[in-house]
Amino acid sequence: MSGILYFVPTPVGNLEDMTFRAVKVLKEVDYILCEDTRTSGFLLKHYEISKPLKSYHLHNEHQSTEKVIQDLENGQTIAIITDAGTPGISDPGYLLSKACADKNLEMICLPGATALIPALVVSGLPNNEFLFAGFLPQKKGRQTKLKQLADEKKTIVLYESPHKINTTLEQIKEFFGEETKVSLSREISKKFEETKRGTINELIEFSKNKTLKGEIVLIVNNSQVIDKEEEKSLSKNMYKFVK
Repeated sequence: MSGILYFVPTPVGNLEDMTFRAVKVLKEVDYILCEDTRTSGFLLKHYEISKPLKSYHLHNEHQSTEKVIQDLENGQTIAIITDAGTPGISDPGYLLSKACADKNLEMICLPGATALIPALVVSGLPNNEFLFAGFLPQKKGRQTKLKQLADEKKTIVLYESPHKINTTLEQIKEFFGEETKVSLSREISKKFEETKRGTINELIEFSKNKTLKGEIVLIVNNSQVIDKEEEKSLSKNMYKFVK
């Protein structure tokens, strides 16, 4: 019988966000694929997990995937983790998922940490429908992507690094307009966790006057707005399916 590939989320900050099930799975697999063996080694040592680690990252995933598939076909059980968050979400993991799907191999993704959901929930912006756009293109295609997103009426979730945040906010203002509402969250679940909400101009001012550190999640909404009655209707529709 072939083995199972587990996608195991790891904390985006606070180590206590690791789930009991995630620890159990990592202790039981044959080996663990990780982005950076040093970073993952720290986490695994904290939870007394002693398993062989194999490097699997952006620069070697094409070459490594075939060997992982062979191991799965030979019955080994494997876990993939990244430095933080859920594998495959703006992190290595998609190619392996596709390869497993093509071979009809079993995959299980554990629920767990990811930066986008906490940031979206505390943004105060509509979250019944949202578009996760991840990181914007580095250079080529960046403006084209922003122009496309500017027409989107759903709330948009973006990831950004500290050294590009000022440029990104200015570009959002340029393409989305001055009425755009933004929520900026950083250092999620860490000691200096912070969320700033406001108009795009307020966020630009905030960012320029403060040196931001850590990974940043931007929640952006440029739909022209929601009066009290619409807000009630929106809230009701968010959980109507539960009844």
